Amino acid sequence: MKKTGTLGRVLTGAIAAVAVGAGTFGAVAASAEEAKPSAAGSAETAKGNLTESTHLSIAAATKAAQAALDAAQRGGQHVSVAVVDRDGNTLVTLRGDGAGPQSYQSAERKAFTAVSWNAPTSELVKRLAQAPGLKDIPGTLFLAGGAPVQVKGAPVAAVGVAGAPSGDLDEQFAQAGVAALGK
Repeated sequence: MKKTGTLGRVLTGAIAAVAVGAGTFGAVAASAEEAKPSAAGSAETAKGNLTESTHLSIAAATKAAQAALDAAQRGGQHVSVAVVDRDGNTLVTLRGDGAGPQSYQSAERKAFTAVSWNAPTSELVKRLAQAPGLKDIPGTLFLAGGAPVQVKGAPVAAVGVAGAPSGDLDEQFAQAGVAALGK
């Protein structure tokens, strides 16, 4: 066992006291900030420092995903479907019976790509001829099968489908998901 001198015990005790004291001060400071109203917050809002955005509800995202999956099943295809929000975050994924293991991630990436550029991924594939570096952007997949959901022309979400034998079919099913939101 190692012997600690008096100075070592005092320093260890002082460090512990500082750590506990800092934690207590942080907790008190956080509570005090939460309790008092912030006049600065109101001024920032009044100056137009905030933006508003539109997001799909989980119910709407689920409706779109199920409509896309149903369209694929009617067409005899085994696919996965993903719906992402405006920021590319996955809201809903459905993996159809018999869908390949790669289809799940591909559907998410197609949806992410469609919402990022506010265009169907079949259109984006055509842009690669002029800008081949686009395909190197992380998280994207430039294959047909992704369709954006728009409100007043702005992207608010996207539906991605993967697993059919062609991207054209995947995109047809993704469009069925988007169309279901208008019903």
